[in-house]
Amino acid sequence: MGGSLLGTALQLHQPRLWSAGAYAALLFAGLAGLAALSRRWRRPLRAWRMPAGLAMALALACGALAAGGLAGWRAAAYAGGALDPVLEGRDLQVVGVIAQMPQRNEGGTRFRLDVESARWADGRAGAAPRVPARIALGWYREDSALWGRATEGRAAAGDAATLHAGERWRLTVRLKAPHGNLNPHGFDNELWLWEQGVHASGYVRTGARDAAPARLQSTWLHPIERAREAVRDAVFERVADTRQAGVIAALVTGDQGAIDRSDWDVFRATGVAHLMSISGLHITMFAWLAAHAVGALWRRSGRLMLRVPAPQAALAGGVLLAGLYALFSGWGVPSQRTVWMLATAALLRFTGRRWPWPHVWLLIAAVVVAVDPWALMQAGFWLSFVAVGILFATGFMRSAEEAAGRSARLLAFFREQWVITLALTPLSLLLFQQVSVVGLLANAVAIPWVTLVVTPLAMLGAVAAPLWELAAWAVQVLALLLRWLAALPYATFSMAAPPVWMAACGVAGGVLLAMRLPWSLRTLGLPLLLPVLLWHAPRPAAGQFELLAADIGQGNAVLVRTATHSLLYDAGPRYSLESDAGHRVLVPLLRAFDERLDTLVLSHRDSDHTGGAAAVLSMQPQAELLSSIEAAHPLQSVRPARRCEAGQRWTWDGVDFEVLHPAPADYLSFTKPNAISCGLRIANGRATVLLAGDIERLQEAALVSRTADLRADVLLAPHHGSKTSSSVLFLEAVRPRIALVQAGYRNRFGHPAPEVAERYAAHGVKLVESVPCGAALWRSREPAEVGCERERNARYWHHRLP
Repeated sequence: MGGSLLGTALQLHQPRLWSAGAYAALLFAGLAGLAALSRRWRRPLRAWRMPAGLAMALALACGALAAGGLAGWRAAAYAGGALDPVLEGRDLQVVGVIAQMPQRNEGGTRFRLDVESARWADGRAGAAPRVPARIALGWYREDSALWGRATEGRAAAGDAATLHAGERWRLTVRLKAPHGNLNPHGFDNELWLWEQGVHASGYVRTGARDAAPARLQSTWLHPIERAREAVRDAVFERVADTRQAGVIAALVTGDQGAIDRSDWDVFRATGVAHLMSISGLHITMFAWLAAHAVGALWRRSGRLMLRVPAPQAALAGGVLLAGLYALFSGWGVPSQRTVWMLATAALLRFTGRRWPWPHVWLLIAAVVVAVDPWALMQAGFWLSFVAVGILFATGFMRSAEEAAGRSARLLAFFREQWVITLALTPLSLLLFQQVSVVGLLANAVAIPWVTLVVTPLAMLGAVAAPLWELAAWAVQVLALLLRWLAALPYATFSMAAPPVWMAACGVAGGVLLAMRLPWSLRTLGLPLLLPVLLWHAPRPAAGQFELLAADIGQGNAVLVRTATHSLLYDAGPRYSLESDAGHRVLVPLLRAFDERLDTLVLSHRDSDHTGGAAAVLSMQPQAELLSSIEAAHPLQSVRPARRCEAGQRWTWDGVDFEVLHPAPADYLSFTKPNAISCGLRIANGRATVLLAGDIERLQEAALVSRTADLRADVLLAPHHGSKTSSSVLFLEAVRPRIALVQAGYRNRFGHPAPEVAERYAAHGVKLVESVPCGAALWRSREPAEVGCERERNARYWHHRLP
């Protein structure tokens, strides 16, 4: 069991896949070795010709070979369905069935399509294009300019309101390979899409020259998705307040996208987010309650008890009902893992095996990983896995069975929730760099309220719709309390992400404190917790500085760190009406490094530079705002900005900062925001960085004429490498070693322009682009080197440019 986890973990850390045949050979060798060892284990111990320790080591190695071979073989087979790079950006006409209930918002509709056939949209002859079996599509509103920027081309027109799960449609689409942002401690969107079976994403085209989308027929496929969609839509029709309706829809159908983003912020700050989405813990709670309900009903029939004992019936009923609940909630990856976990534990109980709890724990983990190898890379797996281990280690499984009476069992259940919260705190710090200080109090109220009031009313509302209004009232009452708790000073505790070994010690310390042991032994867990609580992320030495160009797509966001100070230059784009680089990338990144920004510099007003500013400023109340935005800009009401002007200077820890552009007179004559981009030079006497914003040729010439020495080791390429910038005059004045280009994958502007890339190459400049690099890290002590996140943490599921 331990070998299977080890083998899978090693395979998941491969930067590139081997051939399917190589993995099949590993799988066969591992299984053959295990079979040989199992025959030897049947003999008496005295008949063995090898030490028992050696035999265990061989078993571990064979298990690792088999598990690694199985995971690799599955990955190689799955990778064969990837989108052909030739098809990227080409118009295709596909016929397929809507595989999941569509997600609608102000900008348009997103959905999954199971492709049945495809052909070229222009009707050309020849072989039909090979399109992946499942693709993720967006059907965007024509009047949503924001969504248009989020795609690589013009947003599709039309109305997708008639789109429903199970329907067969003919659509003209434009596809691209899944390519997500890759940042330190950030969410791996490409792994998530890999687990979802999505090989391509794109959008529906309904322009004047495109064939109009056509609904061909309604099918009997995906009946559960059709039922989920019907229930979700009915909730929003019945409940007037969309925020309350979103919580109810999430609890009943698993549609987490229905919950408002501001509500998610409150739930995370109060530590109750696990109750508002159908996660592994949610499925486990449902199974626990369902088992007790089935057992109580079963005991009312003597005939049934003679056929099947009530405990076994309760166990089977709980797992079965939990599986049905997981199916109706969308059969998401966390729900699947939990169902396999519960089914494995139930099977052991049915067969009468009484293994030591560590063996049961490892078997459950091995089964889950065999079904879903990529679970080892997901935070949800480790939270569920460690939580189950805590339940075993603290004797909850035994105490819940031995507790007499419903109230005693309920109290035991709530006690274990508190124990899990305590023990998982170090793990939460590792995974999310944040824990809720008010979480214990919030969960003490939210667990019984959501479990016994909100969720039953929400689910019964599918039968009697008026109950949804009562559920909405219950959600509103809870929301008032949670918002009050979230607004308290120090409601959350954040710290830098500790090393893995340190977090493991912290989890062990939390478990030791939670176990039913004498307090003299429990207190030994405190020394294990202290390294995690006292950990500080390493910073540059005095007189040195470092620069991290975040991978945020089409936009700029650069974190500059000295020994005791930090500055963020621009805050990235807004991706959609409910998502931006601040919430998705920068806030988690700053939290992972435990950053307290001294200054946020917004070079100019364009949304690809200011899109995430509101989220960053909300997280960093002490940060000063330096920008060229106008006095009437909405961000001025969030944090009044000091205008950036050439000549402004300051020094942090022996590192000099100087604003080079714009001059005060430039504000009187500019014609567009790019012309007054704040240009910032950072130097320590040994290395220099120039952050140029979106200035263009005229501003470059002005900067050259009024600055005696523009030389820099690193240049943030002006205007993302646009053909209107990076003039020969400017490059000859700056003479950079390295130029950073922050641009989106297949962005509609074509950044960086080919002629600009050639110009940098002609001047001997190393061009580092965020698309193939991910987040780029540069340090002043090594001015000629740049570290790329996609190279440091390369995995085989990450997209690579052809």
